[in-house]
Amino acid sequence: MSRTRLFSTLCGQAFLVNFSRVVMAPLVAVFIATFGIGESTAGLVVSAVWVGSALPRIPTGYLLTKFSRLHVVILAGLVLAVGATLVAIAPGVTALVVGAGVMGLSSGLYFVTGNTFVSELFPSRVGRMLGIHGTANQVAAVVAAPAITLVLAAGADWEPVFAAVGVAGGEEWRAVFLALAAASLVLTVVTYLAGRETELPEAGMEDRDLVGAARAEWRTILFGVAILGTIGFAWQGVFNFYVLFAESRGLTPSMARNALTVVFAAGIPAFAISGRLADYLPQPAYLLGIATAFALLLFTLTVVQGTVSLLLFSAVIGYVIHSLFPALDTFLLGALPDGNRASAYSVYSGAMMFAQAPGSWFVGTLVESGVAYTTVFRGFAVGVSVVVLALLLFHQRGRLPE
Repeated sequence: MSRTRLFSTLCGQAFLVNFSRVVMAPLVAVFIATFGIGESTAGLVVSAVWVGSALPRIPTGYLLTKFSRLHVVILAGLVLAVGATLVAIAPGVTALVVGAGVMGLSSGLYFVTGNTFVSELFPSRVGRMLGIHGTANQVAAVVAAPAITLVLAAGADWEPVFAAVGVAGGEEWRAVFLALAAASLVLTVVTYLAGRETELPEAGMEDRDLVGAARAEWRTILFGVAILGTIGFAWQGVFNFYVLFAESRGLTPSMARNALTVVFAAGIPAFAISGRLADYLPQPAYLLGIATAFALLLFTLTVVQGTVSLLLFSAVIGYVIHSLFPALDTFLLGALPDGNRASAYSVYSGAMMFAQAPGSWFVGTLVESGVAYTTVFRGFAVGVSVVVLALLLFHQRGRLPE
């Protein structure tokens, strides 16, 4: 069986684990209504997914020194099924946070392993294949909000189906997570069968020293964390509260969800195009250009007026932010040598995720205390600009890794 067929199952896994992370954003208002909580607690629920995604990333690097990439991918699929089931049956906020965290664990396990796996399956076209892989997980981000809208609108029409799986009326959102758990189990089996019949690469066979890899590649790791840790913190808070931000700018709830969909939809071509560009352009300069554009667009988003303008800038900022992810992964996975790749990438990935995970809780806390969304987002734009300026100075002095 070809590596291409295994790659297609990895794209399916990427779709499911990313769906589990981004589906929380269009459900923030639903959680507030269902469990009687405020924005701060709702932000904590969303942040739990991202904290969960951060927790296993460095330990995953250790797992990859002991087990094959395929076996860790299988583990990620099983963990996702458990987490989605816990969310579906959660009786209260505490259980909801736990389930969200377990779903996050699966994404942390998967993305450290899956991105490394893809780069080693196709070493001559890393950017292109990571772009395709990223496109698959971005499609999940695009369909998340419409899927929630359709399920919530189904209501009485699907009541017998919801009742058959134990979902009470008014809590139709739980069916989404039951379906996610079932899909994860099925795809995990398919991935195992595909991997068992594929000749797997030996590129990571010498990667057996997690601490040594981190010490050897600390400059590359720190560069990645500085960019995505900072921008990711801001982006976590922005996209998870994007619906409520859009409503505060005058959009209806339905149109606000559509605005979030526009943000994610713009990421589909961004992953495909940016992954290919990263194979050819000077990568540090390209990454810093993307980061600069993000800061400028985020500030502009807070001052534009009218539905059309807001949707237009939503599309542009969606394209720019999602261009960053494949470009940075292409740079890191191409710069890291075979003997250190998985271990060093896991250290970067874990540190980066811990840095960005509290973004939603931070925004929710500020908003609940009376700070306007526009003020918070402008603060993010300024903060990102400061970090980018510092990195630009390092780049001009030749201090950044190539």
